[in-house]
Amino acid sequence: MEEEQKQNSQKRRAKGELFSNEALRKLIIPLIIEQILAVTVGMVDTMMVSSAGEAATSGVSLVDMINNLIINVFAAVATGGAVVVSQYLGQKKRDKACEAADQLIFITGLISLVIMAAAILFRNGLLQVIYHGIEPEVMENALTYLVISAVSYPFLAVYNSCAALFRSMGNSKISMQASLVMNVLNIFGDYILIFPFQMGVAGAALATLASRVVACVILTIRLRNPKLDICIGQGRFAVNGGMIKRILHIGIPGGVENSIFQLGRVLVVSIIATFGTVQIAANAVANNLDSMGVLPGQAMNLAMITVIGRCVGAGDFGQAKFYAKKLMKLTYLINGLCCAGVILTMPLTMKLYGLSEETLRLAVVLVLIHDGCGILLWPASFTLTNVLRAANDVKFPMVISISSMVIFRLGLSYVIGVGMGMGAIGVWIAMVVDWIARTICFVGRYRSGKWQMFYRAS
Repeated sequence: MEEEQKQNSQKRRAKGELFSNEALRKLIIPLIIEQILAVTVGMVDTMMVSSAGEAATSGVSLVDMINNLIINVFAAVATGGAVVVSQYLGQKKRDKACEAADQLIFITGLISLVIMAAAILFRNGLLQVIYHGIEPEVMENALTYLVISAVSYPFLAVYNSCAALFRSMGNSKISMQASLVMNVLNIFGDYILIFPFQMGVAGAALATLASRVVACVILTIRLRNPKLDICIGQGRFAVNGGMIKRILHIGIPGGVENSIFQLGRVLVVSIIATFGTVQIAANAVANNLDSMGVLPGQAMNLAMITVIGRCVGAGDFGQAKFYAKKLMKLTYLINGLCCAGVILTMPLTMKLYGLSEETLRLAVVLVLIHDGCGILLWPASFTLTNVLRAANDVKFPMVISISSMVIFRLGLSYVIGVGMGMGAIGVWIAMVVDWIARTICFVGRYRSGKWQMFYRAS
């Protein structure tokens, strides 16, 4: 099998590699810019809301943990669709790719409507169960932010799916442009609604809702262009159960994995919530800054799906491994530079938050733990898994991620954070142990070659 793969790879390279360096640059650079824009919005939201006090900041941060859980469900289904579409493009089956795109938009829209309704109807019980015992003022802000955020779920879900489809074509520039429009609108809306109109948390949520609606409409319209490699809405739509099943076969394990992961983060934050408002706010600030350090990894997660999925669809695992190594090296390089940049610029960035000195000092320690260890551990923990997923090896990453989350991130958070009295610092140490466990398992899986046995062309 290995010899056959080498021969196939040599034949394809004789005809030309599936992705030139120029094609990779056109895919990756817009993805990084898009990730920067997405994180910037989160930072701007937190900074502007912080002017309304620590209760508002804490309320937004608590709901954002729930939002991230739900958003990751949408992202996982979109990833399932992107893998299927990329594999069809690798097989040169454009009609099948377009049909898969229609099915993806349909199923993500349906799932998001159900989640939106549940989040609004059960908002009080949801927050009480997860964050029992938080201060009344924090809970009031959290409820407001959750309801308005939930209305934006369908628009965000469809936007994510459309963006994933553009990336499957190797065209991440269009999704970057839509992201730019969305983020500019969000920042402008934040400023107008939070300051002149004094709407606080509600203003930040409404600005986010409006920006997501606009971005969704832009990408949906652009994806209807029949000249594209993938387009939607060109024929009479009919539900294709087999196609949806294939998308969900890849998306559901990733969705379960990401949901449990984010749920674990929510439960970890619920532990931090018992330490008081200062530690909640410090955790929120640190999360904002930390996300800047791992932006290259987030972008490479998306690029891996497109590149490896196309190679797998073409039946060329030799090139799949070639590009996996190439993209991982690039991820480590840029990720290391970004993490170092976040650490070195903290004396400046911390001044942008209108919070107490005690809160900011704790946030500095948390950022040092995350970005210092993230230089070595984050890419192997999170980016490498997308090589496996793009080849339909989806159950192994799910099992490892869930197990590591429960045993290390949750279990050790309680032991070190609560039992040993180290608070939020202990929780973040447990996170690093989780990364180490994931790295050992995923590197071992990749090196074993077992991930190459799951793809079957159809």
